[in-house]
Amino acid sequence: MKRSIGRVISLLAGFLLVFMISIFAIPRLREAALYRLSAWKAQIKYLINPPEQVIFLPAEPQAQIAAAVQQTFQALTPIAVTPSLTLTPVSTPSPSTTPLPSPTPLPESIELSGIRYQSQRYLWNYCAPANLAMALSYWGWQGDRTTTGKWLKPFPEDKNVMPYEMQAYVDEEAGLRSVARVGGDLDTLRRFISAGYPVLVEKGEVLHGEYGPGSTGWLGHYMLFTGYDDTRQVLIAQDSLIGPDQLYAYDNLQTDWRPFNYLYIVIYPAEKEEEVIDLLGDQADAYANQQYAALLSSNEVMGLSGRDQFFALMNRGSSLVELQDYGGAAAIFDQAFILYATLPEDERPYRALWYNTAPYKAYYFFGNYWNVINLATTTLDAMAEPTLEESYYWRARAELELGDTAGAVNDLKKAVKYHAGFQPALDLLTQLGY
Repeated sequence: MKRSIGRVISLLAGFLLVFMISIFAIPRLREAALYRLSAWKAQIKYLINPPEQVIFLPAEPQAQIAAAVQQTFQALTPIAVTPSLTLTPVSTPSPSTTPLPSPTPLPESIELSGIRYQSQRYLWNYCAPANLAMALSYWGWQGDRTTTGKWLKPFPEDKNVMPYEMQAYVDEEAGLRSVARVGGDLDTLRRFISAGYPVLVEKGEVLHGEYGPGSTGWLGHYMLFTGYDDTRQVLIAQDSLIGPDQLYAYDNLQTDWRPFNYLYIVIYPAEKEEEVIDLLGDQADAYANQQYAALLSSNEVMGLSGRDQFFALMNRGSSLVELQDYGGAAAIFDQAFILYATLPEDERPYRALWYNTAPYKAYYFFGNYWNVINLATTTLDAMAEPTLEESYYWRARAELELGDTAGAVNDLKKAVKYHAGFQPALDLLTQLGY
């Protein structure tokens, strides 16, 4: 009897082993299994250590406090936003009796065709590869989400793909060109779409577990807009999470888009570059674009509260970093993190630093290395799986400035482990002799 039970157990164990080997031998099944496993691990970790309760509070060296506070007050002064920015003074033209041509009105509705839909389902944090593959398909590119994914996410559990990484793929691998700008609005989207260009945006979403374990709270999400309808007041979106041809209300755009400084990416063939520059208008110049976005976020800070104000502060700081005003940016980020600590726990966007490295840059170039280290450590400790290469990289740079070479090398090796070929970390390791 005991021998029969043992045989049954052995057979069941063997069957289970064969079953598991079969699952992991089939890419689609392996990806689905890893997705579920990662989601369950995240759910368990977050139950034990809720990330909403993890707080980073900036610490300023005493010698810098007065200057930083003054910069904060100056940065928060409301400034009127103008439709365009002029970098150099221009003379006022003389009155003319010749009427100027009116802008060609945009069509009331348009829907671009030729996009091959790609789902991100059952692949961990795969909205970037899926949406980029859709955007490229419009221009005749023949790959799919796994083609882009192998390059963008060499480590499957990488938490986020940055916009510059997507642009690098377009420029280096797909034979096309791209431009990314911030401070976008509905008219920007309508203008590009009506001219025949799908627009890739990064936006925020709040999930409540509807897509499985771990899919709760605020997170970032890429989406491709391929049409609009003014009569129905909707954009037409290819949503890799929900499905193709989704209707997205105009009324939701500003709140959802704000967390990413109204970022938009346009992909185009080289021969269309002049047309794209014309469509960008005053935003074609990258520096002017960041000036515009900085002014826009400054006004928003003064008129918002709660989580929306937090994101407006983050946007202001991010634009100041791009304008190389690191002291002003550091002061703004201080205010953002102090505000974050006052938000109700269920409103705290604890994933915000997955998508934004500007606070690290601001604190680092302002010389506040302890803030870089503490912010990176706080971000990594709050993650179910600390696989964010950018946080390791910036912590390593700060550690080097404080003389901790061993700690820096360890962090740089982790950055490369979680993102093979991550060039900034590889370059720094080479400089250190590794």
